[in-house]
Amino acid sequence: MIGERRPVGWLSPRPLPHPLEGLVSTAATTSPTDIPSDIQRVFQLQRAHQWQAKTSTAEQRKEKLRRLRAAVEAHGEELVAAVRRDTRKPEQEVRITELLNVLANIDRNISNVEEWMKPVEVKTSLNPDDRARIVHEARGVCLILGPWNFPFGLVMGPVAAAIAAGNCCMVKLTDLCPATAHVAGKIIRAAFDEQEVALFEGGVEVATALLELPFNHIFFTGSTRVGRIVMAAAARNLASVTLELGGKSPVIVDADADVGKVAADLAAAKQFNGGQACISPDHVFVTAAQKPRLVEAFRDRVRQNLYDADGSLKRENIAQIVNAPNFARIKRLLDDAVAKGATIAVGGQLEEADRTIHPTLVTDVTPDMLIMQEEIFGPVVPLMTYDRLDEVIEFISARDKPLALYIYSNTPGNVERILQRTSSGGVTVNGFFSHYLENNLPFGGVNQSGLGSYHGVFGFRAFSHERAVYMHQVKPAGAH
Repeated sequence: MIGERRPVGWLSPRPLPHPLEGLVSTAATTSPTDIPSDIQRVFQLQRAHQWQAKTSTAEQRKEKLRRLRAAVEAHGEELVAAVRRDTRKPEQEVRITELLNVLANIDRNISNVEEWMKPVEVKTSLNPDDRARIVHEARGVCLILGPWNFPFGLVMGPVAAAIAAGNCCMVKLTDLCPATAHVAGKIIRAAFDEQEVALFEGGVEVATALLELPFNHIFFTGSTRVGRIVMAAAARNLASVTLELGGKSPVIVDADADVGKVAADLAAAKQFNGGQACISPDHVFVTAAQKPRLVEAFRDRVRQNLYDADGSLKRENIAQIVNAPNFARIKRLLDDAVAKGATIAVGGQLEEADRTIHPTLVTDVTPDMLIMQEEIFGPVVPLMTYDRLDEVIEFISARDKPLALYIYSNTPGNVERILQRTSSGGVTVNGFFSHYLENNLPFGGVNQSGLGSYHGVFGFRAFSHERAVYMHQVKPAGAH
């Protein structure tokens, strides 16, 4: 039996800030009275230019991507410094996620766009003499809305895909990372004319004005709560959407799994960006026999990764929580769990002065605790024990479909049983994040964890319409 209590359901929602806060930068480049007119002006420019962008050749699209790459490289050091100023992420982590990965993604689009653009010939079933093909055509004018956890990388990936597919874009970054947004604006302006790609800075008024426009496609990365708002706005204009959201991504540890590897992976995953990643493991299911070993191994690995010999935390090796409200939210989840009988087995130190949370493992967790009902999005992981694997499967399948599922098992039959009876955006078996890192796989959620997917060719397709073309063979006049 999982846990000791039955779920009591969701508690009444607490007061929330404006739902669009965090979507855009507060460093506005225009006055509030100018924002709607400036957005409308650029939108009309892009609507007029979209037909030229649509007919651009592969070489022309490559040249745009090369300009973007050159601008990112030229501002690389400034970008790294800006992200670190906004987030206190480890420098190497920033270089990989916000700079090197962006450059690699642009290069991938440059290398493959010509192949991706080729029409797909289809064998006709109506008349063998006729011809048919599928043409990947640009969607048109796209809106790209970025998150705060990877404020540059998770915007520039979609931008590169949209350019490769022949679109025009209007972009905005989060207001929680103003320094990053400022540098991103420099990069976009250096690489593109505003009729091609334009970045807007501003507050909630900018988000509202943008979402009122009849875009052809909206690409949003962020929370499920705001994703619903974006989807409702898109529905008013029947715009297509790609929603990269999140959810509570579980880890299933089978009875024959390597507990040492699970602990090492879990410690690294929760250290990465301070656990503030949409695919971060959220909670763990383990047998009662494995629990002591997992707790001890996790404690040892965290100590090795993050602490000096005197027991002090190496703050430069873990990101701080993004802001005070999110710090308070995670603290509330922990306080509720402890009040209901949970045990802080590892960590538990929360330093409000600089919003640092030490990697924390919580045991004796039950389903009625808030920590098992809300996405944690921090370096905290609750651990629940189980007797039968079917209990875990039933628990997961009865809840919202997560963005990621992690399975540790050496029994192929058990892995297949879990895959058959659960649903998630993606799965990694005996590891973590790999389904995200593999660019030949689509990355995306399902239902509550997202709609649509991207990465590699799947990003090109997300920003493309598959147009069906059927051509009858017409005989020349006078032919028999």
